[in-house]
Amino acid sequence: MTTETRQVVIEEAGGAVWLRLNRPARHNALIPELVAELEAALNHAAEAKPVALVLTGNGASFSTGGDIAGFLAHAGSREELLGYAEKLVGGLHAVVLKLLCFPAPVLAAVNGPVTGGATGLVLAADMTAMAEHSFIQPYYSSVGFAPDGGWTALLPERIGTAKTLQIQYLNERVTAAEARALGLVSCVCPYPELKAVVEGWLNGLAAGSASTHAVTRTNVWDAARLDIVRTRLDQEKARFLERVVQPDTLAGMTAFLQRRA
Repeated sequence: MTTETRQVVIEEAGGAVWLRLNRPARHNALIPELVAELEAALNHAAEAKPVALVLTGNGASFSTGGDIAGFLAHAGSREELLGYAEKLVGGLHAVVLKLLCFPAPVLAAVNGPVTGGATGLVLAADMTAMAEHSFIQPYYSSVGFAPDGGWTALLPERIGTAKTLQIQYLNERVTAAEARALGLVSCVCPYPELKAVVEGWLNGLAAGSASTHAVTRTNVWDAARLDIVRTRLDQEKARFLERVVQPDTLAGMTAFLQRRA
């Protein structure tokens, strides 16, 4: 069964629920409406009691993070921009936490580039398959944003503090091969093989005990650990809101779009 909404496609197949980000014309860039639909889709998926949840994107990119055009469209006043950023970053962080609390394994099928806060959707996954042409990149220092989505709340635990800072200070592009070497992804493959890799994982999960998987995940993401992540995500959001209204950030957003154009 497939249910298509304006921003997210929900597909139930083989006991799993697939969620596909669905703004391909904008490289699945994040806006408040998309993250709200994604949160609602996660609620639907949890009720389905799936073998696993799979998160992926339609089109050329997994997601290029917050849509800068969306920020600038709401930059008419400080209050309007802060309200927009609060909805987007707060919504994204709610999704990240909901993914960490999901009652079944969470898989990511990275079909293309992942940048900015969208990286948090990958960091919240248990196992990630990445198409070999894909990459991860922060872009925060190129614009003037503060990191969000877990770049400081989740990434240091995964790859270490020094490497986390290096990538963000220098706006380094992490290739699929480098992401695997860092332990960020479980498998790198040609794009045409991406779905088959994930379906192989789903078959393996279906052969095991769903209850054991749920307990294992809950033990890893227990209340104490989630509280730490939640506090750090709240800190990310507060710093993001401080930065987004600064004149140099507004200029950085404008210049970034001009370079893209």
